[in-house]
Amino acid sequence: MSAGRVGGALAALEREKATGVLRVGGDGAFHVERGAVTRAESRHAPEPAARPDGPDPELPALLATFDAACLLLASEAEPVFTEGPPSGGSRRITVATLVHERRRRRAVLDAAWPDAGVDTAPVVPVRRVGRQRVILTGVQAEILINADGLRTPGELARDLGRTVFGCLLAVRGLAAASLVRTGPPDGTPARPAGAAAPPIREEIPADWAPADHDLLVRLHAALVELR
Repeated sequence: MSAGRVGGALAALEREKATGVLRVGGDGAFHVERGAVTRAESRHAPEPAARPDGPDPELPALLATFDAACLLLASEAEPVFTEGPPSGGSRRITVATLVHERRRRRAVLDAAWPDAGVDTAPVVPVRRVGRQRVILTGVQAEILINADGLRTPGELARDLGRTVFGCLLAVRGLAAASLVRTGPPDGTPARPAGAAAPPIREEIPADWAPADHDLLVRLHAALVELR
């Protein structure tokens, strides 16, 4: 599998060291400065509330950028670039770094529940639980308490001050446990919950700038702490 049209467009901008905004249909946009991504915004990943008392003031914006970027990289919309002055943050992120993280997240999410339809649908708890005992994570409990049948995982993430990825993973786990209502599969073959996901082969061309593995390690540590 290739990195997709959005990843390819970002890679071209990276090679050209372009500055401006790459809009991905109505899904959102990447802010690019001299070829590096400085910010990403997605309509499915509302920015969380700021945490001024946190130990790392850059972390909320960084988490929000990766949440949005991973969703935008999966978009089928046609990317359109508009040249302009810098408008993002100070962090410079290579396309390969974003693609690496998207690949990792897809594998984790698909291992929890193989149907991505729950990622953008309103979260609707079931009215009757078909088991005597249920074990929930803290995020899953928050989601079930606050789900109103109208808000998506991304909107709940914003309102609960959680990462979108953390809420997506929690909702997929709730789907696997039959604790939230799920629609018809989106075309993904059914696989038992907990079964290993097939490897995602997403080749990163050799001429791309390398992934920032130190940044990915920092990101993963923050996600584990916040989960």
